[in-house]
Amino acid sequence: MKKGFCLFLALLLTVFALTPAFAEVKYKDEYKLSCNVNELTPQGKALARFVQVVRDRTDGKVNIKVYWNGQLMSGKATNELLLMRKNVGDFSYSSFINWAPQYTPGNLFLLPWFISDKPDMYKAIDAIEAGKAGKMIESDIAKMGLRVLSWGEAGARELSNSIRPIRTPEDMKDIKFRVVGSPIFLDIFKELGANPMSISWAEAITALQQKTVDGQENPYSVYLPNKIHEFQKYLTEWAYTMDPMILVVHEEIWKSFPEDVQKVISEAAQECGQYNKALARLALDNGDAEKWLKEHDLFPTLPQDVNPRKFVQDYGVEVTVLTQEERSAFRAKMGPVYEKWVDKIGKELVEAAEEDMKNAQY
Repeated sequence: MKKGFCLFLALLLTVFALTPAFAEVKYKDEYKLSCNVNELTPQGKALARFVQVVRDRTDGKVNIKVYWNGQLMSGKATNELLLMRKNVGDFSYSSFINWAPQYTPGNLFLLPWFISDKPDMYKAIDAIEAGKAGKMIESDIAKMGLRVLSWGEAGARELSNSIRPIRTPEDMKDIKFRVVGSPIFLDIFKELGANPMSISWAEAITALQQKTVDGQENPYSVYLPNKIHEFQKYLTEWAYTMDPMILVVHEEIWKSFPEDVQKVISEAAQECGQYNKALARLALDNGDAEKWLKEHDLFPTLPQDVNPRKFVQDYGVEVTVLTQEERSAFRAKMGPVYEKWVDKIGKELVEAAEEDMKNAQY
């Protein structure tokens, strides 16, 4: 009898030991996640899947709610890092374009034609994120009390306008472009002879429709869901900057989760980043994105997702795809921008990124 009781007790202790820790922790009813775009973008679709996967794999214990279109930031995307550090949100999926005004090294990705002049810009940016430069950035962000869970992507930033096709720097002259409220963008466009105007995204579409401005710069992932192709008939694929995303969580929130929940969230975040990148690169890369999506049964069905370039061309947009030689003509005018911004960003970080890209497997 005594022996049987001991065996029962041992089994009971084993069961408790194997019971997932997330069943014993007091969780918040809702974890707030800030995202500056909507759920129709590649970023949004991947993020929605991340939220669902985390909820499913934690048996509903971790319930993350996404606040789309910068709702938590009152539409002021460039304040996101500042407000995240003040605990306005628990998670954030954001672009360095929005963080750069408060985190100057984030302008690394905004250096014009720094990444896209490589043999394969997608492999180049992947190399930065996974390499020494990426680790330096993650370390900086950790010092702010935020943990990077994964890297995603909005895509290469292209140029649209309602005035004329753009193939040379001279074509930019006097065109009014809406740009992100980050000083480096103003410097880039001024060097090209354009007239840049810093307008918040909450007001940008109206400004474009009313022709307060003539054009804008954004990846396809923003251009299409916001239907900019309906009133901007000229698009130039110049890939002047890349637009990486980072999924971050407050370190305090992270530490409140037991190890098994951290593992679930970490794995789901990696899947989110891969899915996001594949959607953003589909039909624009060397075929890797299409292969990944099909292998994971995640290939999209909407024409604008399957081939964004063809979709806008079929709609009537004139798409100009610059060659490397044509991009070089724009890059050649960026001397003053590099002279000013490399020091601001930090030479060590820029050199680390250059080394990472040099070591990429093209």
